[in-house]
Amino acid sequence: MGERVTTTLDERGVFTITLDDPDNRNALSQHLCRELIDALRDAAERPEIRVVVLTNTGRIFCAGADLSERSSGTDPDGPAPVDPLDIFGGIRDLPKPVVGRIAGHAVAGGMGLAASCDLSVAVHGTKFGFTEVRVGVAPAIISVICLPKMRHADAADAFLRGNRFPAEEAARLGLINEAVEEAELDDAVERIVADLLLGGPAALAATKSLLQQVPSRSFADGLTWAAALSAELFESDEAQEGMRSFLEKRPPNWA
Repeated sequence: MGERVTTTLDERGVFTITLDDPDNRNALSQHLCRELIDALRDAAERPEIRVVVLTNTGRIFCAGADLSERSSGTDPDGPAPVDPLDIFGGIRDLPKPVVGRIAGHAVAGGMGLAASCDLSVAVHGTKFGFTEVRVGVAPAIISVICLPKMRHADAADAFLRGNRFPAEEAARLGLINEAVEEAELDDAVERIVADLLLGGPAALAATKSLLQQVPSRSFADGLTWAAALSAELFESDEAQEGMRSFLEKRPPNWA
């Protein structure tokens, strides 16, 4: 797709987005961010895409903000800065599951990018961390993604001290799902992808929505909203096919 983000689509509908700027540590430069946003929009718009895998080349998944770019200030004659909502919201609101294949270190904004994936697997030995305070800023934007996943005490420790921690600790904190040996990474990702491809596309989109919506609603409001969603889904062509295939003991047409 571009110079710093590349994409591939396989015959199953698995769309792989690769951060491919290893010389710049896959930092979130304006250039890389715009290409990543384009890739996410492409994934949202193409019905043949079922699952998105987000990964990297090089030893660093993403080093966060491009500090050399940030330190030079904003060019008043240049393009408008990228809106972080287009990146993190693009992943959150994408009506398809996003699997993080974290094959390198992820710190600061890279930590947020890894945590924004619906499901994620990282390699043992990779480091994570909220290192912003070490360069005089705060993990402001990524706190919106990460704080709902963390205990307050854990978040305070990680955010205020700015230490790096291993993938196993990132999994314990709820920021990623699993840490595996490097040789096992592709198999672990494939197991997740294979499970996701068994789910109905509309059902997966609805499930992503309820994971975001229900925790912010009151008990009564949540039940009302969920009941309406459930009724809508049961009436859908996808659900009718799913129930028929179950009763007829055959795979549904989307599998």
